[in-house]
Amino acid sequence: MLRFSQMAETGRIANLKRVIFWTAVVLLAAACLGESYHVRYAAEKRFTAEASIAGNEAVRIQRDVVHFTQRAVPSGIHFAAFLQNLGMNSSTAAHLLASAQPVFDLRHLRAGNQLSIGRSVLGELREVRYRIDTDRVLSIQPQGNDFHSEIQTIPSHTDAVGVTGEVHGSLYQAIDDAGEKPELAMRLAAIFGWDLDFYTDPRPGDTFRVVVEKKTFASGETAAYGRILAAEYNNAGRKFSAVLFHDPAGNPAYYTPEGKSMKRAFLHSPLKFAAPITSHFSYSRFHPILKQYRPHLGIDYGAPSGTPVQTIGDGKVVFAGKKGEDGNLVMVQHSNGYTTYYMHLSEILVRNGQRVEQGDRIGLVGMTGLATGPHLDFRIQLRGQFLNFERLPLPPTDPVAKGDWTEFAAERDHAYALTPPLPLEHTTLAANAPPAGITAAR
Repeated sequence: MLRFSQMAETGRIANLKRVIFWTAVVLLAAACLGESYHVRYAAEKRFTAEASIAGNEAVRIQRDVVHFTQRAVPSGIHFAAFLQNLGMNSSTAAHLLASAQPVFDLRHLRAGNQLSIGRSVLGELREVRYRIDTDRVLSIQPQGNDFHSEIQTIPSHTDAVGVTGEVHGSLYQAIDDAGEKPELAMRLAAIFGWDLDFYTDPRPGDTFRVVVEKKTFASGETAAYGRILAAEYNNAGRKFSAVLFHDPAGNPAYYTPEGKSMKRAFLHSPLKFAAPITSHFSYSRFHPILKQYRPHLGIDYGAPSGTPVQTIGDGKVVFAGKKGEDGNLVMVQHSNGYTTYYMHLSEILVRNGQRVEQGDRIGLVGMTGLATGPHLDFRIQLRGQFLNFERLPLPPTDPVAKGDWTEFAAERDHAYALTPPLPLEHTTLAANAPPAGITAAR
């Protein structure tokens, strides 16, 4: 009996263990199933959220992302025709043109300026932009069933910056190597043009330093150059320095650090670009046409017909017309007793009595009169006597007035404080032999 009771007790315990085991199994399975449902629910919820984000992003891209196609405006084309060439239908182009006309006259399109058409990723027209100039852009955008047009100012800022470099070939290449535009090279050449011929004088190893006002867009692109405040050019051991100030009439002018005018009364040449001298000043030259010796009281510059001729100084045109062997002739009388002659011109661009300023175009090279080929016969006369222009010291203009010296010295010192150092390889040379103009005289 006792044994039977023990066996029954053992059976109950075994049954209880089985119940506990299977209960645990069921609970574990339920937990796993619950976790599975939870993970699946979380995944579905995350997928739904991500799908919603993706959908919103797609809407945003369709609404906000604009792809622009940019082209330079060709010459001789109507604005609407140009838009059609870029894929716009004629009706939309005409509507857009009519909308923009009160804001900007699109008949004044400038060849070479940029025009951009912006479209959404689905190809919908979003904006047309025309670059009017460096500072302004015409923006035309759809607005309902119409277009809205406005002229926008392109954000920019202007700073006085230093530019330095070394010449290995030409000044233009050196300026380009310094990351600047060719315009700066032309401006620099103009400042020192009375002392240097930048077609023949530059040597490898020449250095330059410039302080210039530079307008820059937010993108970092150079918009334009303003005033050059100070400049220095080191040419084969010769140092030339210039500071911006004003002349007695209040016009901008450049001076040496000592206050001497950089400008001469006359330019080095009546031609803007270098031209070979084919015949020099002589009191006895064999004339190639007349076959006899006679004085040649001028200088012949060989240049193609149509090459611009410039007056070498300020003055008044006292003759402009045909004159025998001289062909088409222009005579300019200058205030300092000089008269200059420009002969054999193919075309005269001034008239009698006209006032001209140094560098003005007065005619074009030709071969009128007694000439074997296109050239400019240039002559200079002082109170009735012809002079050899090749040996003539160019007279300077007035220096800084004594009453302006304090103002000049302050502007000079400020400009030189902004001047960048020379390239590293020239630092020692500069320290041993400082440029005359870089340490301003007090």
